Order: sequence, then C-alpha cells, then structure tokens
Amino acid sequence: MKVALYARVSTEEQNTGRQLEAMREYARRNGWEIYNEYIDEGISGTKESRPAFNDMLEDMRQYRFNTVVVTKLDRIGRSLKHIITLFEEFKTKGVNFVATTQNIDTTTSAGKLQLQIMAAFAEFERNIISERTKEGLKGNKKVGKRGKDKKPRKKRGGLRKPLSFINKRE
Repeated sequence: MKVALYARVSTEEQNTGRQLEAMREYARRNGWEIYNEYIDEGISGTKESRPAFNDMLEDMRQYRFNTVVVTKLDRIGRSLKHIITLFEEFKTKGVNFVATTQNIDTTTSAGKLQLQIMAAFAEFERNIISERTKEGLKGNKKVGKRGKDKKPRKKRGGLRKPLSFINKRE
C-alpha cells in the first residue's frame, strides 16, 4: 500500500516533527510504502486551500497513492462540511483514510462504519441548520423584513412620497 502522510500545525512556533514520527512508525508497522510527506506549517485547518494539502490532493487525483495518513482528523480539516466533501472524493478515487491516534481506518469495516456515522451526523447537522434558517426567514417576513439585509420592506400600493402639492391648492 502506498501512503501519503499529511502533517499540519496552525502556528509557526509549533512543529510537525512528532506527527511525522508517529505516522512513519505507523506506516512501518503496517508494512506500507510512504509515497510522500505533505507538510503545512503555520496554516489553520479551517482553510480549505493549503499549499501542501493542495499538492497532496493533486497527487491523489493522479492515483499516486491509495491511503492518506494523519495523526488526528483535525489535521486534515476543521470544517465538517469540508471533511465530508473530502471523504466523498477519497471514496470516488478509491483512497483510504487513517487517523493514527483516533483508530479511524477506512481500510477496515469498522473504520468505514465510523466514517459513515460521522457523515450521518454531519448531514443531520446540515439539516438542522437549514430548518433553523427557514424558520428564521419566515419570522422575518412576518415582521416585514427579508433575507440577510433585514431592511423593512416598502409598502406596496401606497404612496411612496407625500404629495405636498395637493395641500398647496387649498
């Protein structure tokens, strides 16, 4: 099995050394060949676009490895939506995912189940957010507001400007 190791730290004061050591050891114990190590330093996991991460995705799309290894799930991303989208792409490319310290391993049936449960919770969360948004919009319409701008609506069918010239005739 060819694997890609991905390490990330959020600040430049932190260091990826421990992550890389742990992943190398995990790969060695499992007899996996390391294709490449992708390292992003000083970059938040909330950003979907990261230099080494983007390089890893490009190599994955070229079928250069078949498993992504990280120490923890939050190294690959912190946005649930981003992670779910990423895992959907992994699945279509036939790429497995392993988080060494969290026992997530999609090369096993249990690991696949764990990921499916996470995806189900993510979908549930998205649905709840959607329902709340729709309820909020309904409430805003009742008080004469719309969408994000929250500006009061103009009354339809009424006069928009006072006709002061009418009073001048009298």
